[in-house]
Amino acid sequence: MLRAGVDLGGTKIQSVIVDPEGEVLGQDRIPTPQDQGSAGVIAAMVASVRSALASANASLDDVLGVGVGAPGQIDHDDGTVSHAGNLPDWLGTVPVAGPLREALGVPIELANDVQVGVMAESQLGAGRPYSSMLGIFCGTGVGGGIVINDALWLGRGAAGEVGHMVVMPDGALCPCGRRGCLEAYAGRAAMEVEARRRVDHGKHTKLFTIMQKKGRSRVSSGVWAKALAKNDHMATELIDRAVWALGLASASAVNLLDVEAVVIGGGLGCRLGTPFADRIRAAMIPHLILPEKAPQVLSAALGDLGGAMGAALRVQHTVPPPGNIGVVHEED
Repeated sequence: MLRAGVDLGGTKIQSVIVDPEGEVLGQDRIPTPQDQGSAGVIAAMVASVRSALASANASLDDVLGVGVGAPGQIDHDDGTVSHAGNLPDWLGTVPVAGPLREALGVPIELANDVQVGVMAESQLGAGRPYSSMLGIFCGTGVGGGIVINDALWLGRGAAGEVGHMVVMPDGALCPCGRRGCLEAYAGRAAMEVEARRRVDHGKHTKLFTIMQKKGRSRVSSGVWAKALAKNDHMATELIDRAVWALGLASASAVNLLDVEAVVIGGGLGCRLGTPFADRIRAAMIPHLILPEKAPQVLSAALGDLGGAMGAALRVQHTVPPPGNIGVVHEED
């Protein structure tokens, strides 16, 4: 039997179909609808799973279940997603598992998007050699996960929220409504807000020209990468600011947890790759209490498929697995 995994993000929906050995048989990637509310987003997820199945020459009769990695607060019992501020027009608490189950007719396992991505990296990716790691995923927002003794540490339900560690008291406004959070400096949504603010004050950038040429409605990771390649001053300055904040936050987390590795993932982290991770490590080391024992800082090995593959791993929590699931190491 096959498994499906869906990575729900603020700008894209990535779906994969894998067999019991972990081979990717089919995949689909579509933009997250920006003006259709939660119902439109759920409908797009259904369509993406069906498209991934078609590319795998498979049907829903072949699927054991669908794992979904979503941002926000997850209620496993009720199958709902709340406080998903990075999703367009996603207000309050939204039923997700129920509508997906009704549309697809298979078991649905709902989990936090970053947590499933972190576990995929821990089990199958860059974190595999280590029993402890911190995952920091930079996408529309900044999420995180903590792995201790090869198991995800959840605390009382909110452990790993590295994106809301304060790096600057009374600093930049975060999408969460607080000030000075890491996400306010290293999340794409907040970075775009800051770029627009600077343009409104007379600064110049190629970011929005590139965005329009790419047919994007938001400044995606690819837009940031292209602007950096063109030596755009504002893009360079804002990425430098993100590196500073990520170095500070990861150092504080390492001083507290003493993990063996930090894995940088998410859309932006994967797009900018190893050079970005290396810069974060350099920014982290001056703030470590034991710089001579600095952890490895690594770029996520599973690329953009990592979140969807991690979601597929979650299907084992819904139904008994027929075999061991792995992953294709694929970069976007």
